[in-house]
Amino acid sequence: MTVIPPLFSPIPTAIHPSHAEVDRQTAAWAEAHEIGSAELRRRLVRHEIGVFAARILPHGREEVVRMLADFVLWLFGVDDGYCEESNLGQRPGDLAGTLHRLLRVAQNPELPMLDGDPLASGLRDLRLRVDAYGTDSQAVRWVACLREYAFSVVWEASHRRAGTVPSLTDYTLMRLYDGATTVIFPMLEMGHDYELESHERDHPAVRAAEEMASFVITWDNDILSDHKERSAGGYYLNVLRVLETDGFSHGEAMVRAVAQRDLVLGAFVRLTDRLAQEGSPRIRQYVAGLRSFIRGSQDWGISSVRYTTPDDPAGLPTSFSETVTGDSLAVLDIEAVAWWWDLVPDGPSPAGSGPRLGGLIGAR
Repeated sequence: MTVIPPLFSPIPTAIHPSHAEVDRQTAAWAEAHEIGSAELRRRLVRHEIGVFAARILPHGREEVVRMLADFVLWLFGVDDGYCEESNLGQRPGDLAGTLHRLLRVAQNPELPMLDGDPLASGLRDLRLRVDAYGTDSQAVRWVACLREYAFSVVWEASHRRAGTVPSLTDYTLMRLYDGATTVIFPMLEMGHDYELESHERDHPAVRAAEEMASFVITWDNDILSDHKERSAGGYYLNVLRVLETDGFSHGEAMVRAVAQRDLVLGAFVRLTDRLAQEGSPRIRQYVAGLRSFIRGSQDWGISSVRYTTPDDPAGLPTSFSETVTGDSLAVLDIEAVAWWWDLVPDGPSPAGSGPRLGGLIGAR
């Protein structure tokens, strides 16, 4: 077992004051909709998914925190129940069909499709709550992001069936979506009852910040879940396995993966500092939400029994470091995401040299 050192995290920790009640309510929601098998529900309830949501939206509307918690549990019902623990996860064509039917429920919850299907029932409930707490365009974007997630897990299923490992560039692209981080982004806005304007949402710097957040969250998840996945004994896919396939030892892969996430996290902080300086109050709220999402994922990742696996201790860190690994101003050598650095300020703060983010200055 490789012991993971404390990971770099310059983002303050925070948690919603109703976290315990949210966690209880999410457990009740899982039972009411019978998400997954009874055994899967028993395990998921122990993972404190409500606490995770409370860390993502520490200052958000409680009803949205509850919705987010239920959605994350639903995602684990799909990811664990369909993709990881059933043979459907090794049949990409059948998995695509199943997910497309669920997507139709998300898109048109009024349709009488998949009656009696627990995941469809839960998803229908979630979509109606998205409508209640968000705008029409946020609901449309939420469904579109859910489709991105479905597409990426089918892609992963093709590798699971073949027993193959993708290249680092291909894996990076897939991981931006198969962690379902993008589906949570609209909920960051709903949690504080606002909506980015189209020119803000589509700005390359905002897109880059979102992708960087997805990268850090999923790389951290890969690092912290590696012991659990290896111990399970079946097919698994994470960045460490990708790097090992490229010839690195497990220890070398760990060092490299940690350095990669450190590099991106440092660039993310510089870019979001600049966005907060030059953007509207909505932009400032949104980048604060992205930061809370990253730190909430980190805090939950080192504390949830999903990853600490107390019966077979994973050797996870119990704290975070203020020290970045390697050259914090370097560029990550992965072709698919190199464009991020065209927008990242060169210096360690917004006052440093670097491109100004045209189109956000003076926004209302």
